[in-house]
Amino acid sequence: MKNNWEVKTLGDLLQKTETINPTLNPEKEFNYIDVSSVSNKTFEIESVNVIKGKDAPSRARKLIKTGDIIFATVRPTLRRISIIPEKFNNQVCSTGYFVLRAKENISGSLLFYYLLTDSFNEKMEKLQKGASYPAVTDGEVRQQVIHYPALLTEQQRIVSILDEAFAAIGRARENAKKNLQNARELFDSYLQSVFANPGDGWEVKTLGDIGKPSMCKRILKHQTSPTGDIPFYKIGTFGKKPDAFISKEIYDEFRTKYSFPKKGDVLISASGTIGRRVRYDGEPAFFQDSNIVWIANDEKQVLNDYLYVFYEFCDWQPSKGATISRLYNSNLTSIKIVFPKTFREQKELLHKLDALSAETKKLENIYRQKIKDLDELKKSILQKAFNGELQ
Repeated sequence: MKNNWEVKTLGDLLQKTETINPTLNPEKEFNYIDVSSVSNKTFEIESVNVIKGKDAPSRARKLIKTGDIIFATVRPTLRRISIIPEKFNNQVCSTGYFVLRAKENISGSLLFYYLLTDSFNEKMEKLQKGASYPAVTDGEVRQQVIHYPALLTEQQRIVSILDEAFAAIGRARENAKKNLQNARELFDSYLQSVFANPGDGWEVKTLGDIGKPSMCKRILKHQTSPTGDIPFYKIGTFGKKPDAFISKEIYDEFRTKYSFPKKGDVLISASGTIGRRVRYDGEPAFFQDSNIVWIANDEKQVLNDYLYVFYEFCDWQPSKGATISRLYNSNLTSIKIVFPKTFREQKELLHKLDALSAETKKLENIYRQKIKDLDELKKSILQKAFNGELQ
């Protein structure tokens, strides 16, 4: 550690804070910051509840002042840290926060940056206790040791460097996020224009002209089990990991007697989030009737590969129920599809789209890596700051 640096606990550097009881002023309005108000990404207070004292919840007890730092000690809000701006002076936050008010010989902004370090947050993670709502205590936060410059001017110098670095990293990160979004939107826009502006001689038909809407035979609850031979995909596990199974005997009987997808058929979700797509790979599996359907496409007019791409931008126009959207056979068969007449043209278009998709994914990977690198840079700068390595 460098000369003229101190080693103390956070508790040594903090003033005493106050608790209040808003219900004693029943008609007074308070800005109440609860444990979900602070973003763990931007470290800003993104929402507050304006409440009257008589309506204040029992956790609305900690008085906060301009420049105070709040740190959420309750999971899943751990790592939510923010500096109180002037507009929330003398307002109230939840007892799920630890409130830090710096003494005169320590920079509050330096304490804020210390709370962002991996070393501090890793200690907090290890100290959490409790099954339902793991948390650390205020006392455990106070006991954490911080290394810092004794001179206030040096503290302010470090804070100034961190402010400038974080602002520059924030701008670079925001640009990378925009570039990531733009890359995806550019590809999506091109794809939409393909189907909105069909080429000369393209066919215009309905999905009902292509094939018959189909679904698997209904599986009853007592026919499923948490483990077994054949995965049974319900709407909640469609395209994910199954949590139910059926016997091989039922599978063999039902796929023989009733409608069943062939390898390459494009399955789609017909309730909830409409139009999620999965290519059936031919492996043993069964799918929930009416919630997961497909067009039994013989590929005499349209390739399944083409259908898969078309479905991504299809306007499904589902029927709206009281609680959930649903895609009925009548909705499915009436949907218009445009496609090149020949398989050669369909394959050429798909090849072009695949190439463009690959380039888009390459760009997306570049921007994702840049965002990751910027996040790592912030961690590195923070570590250097509290090791006395910032010049």
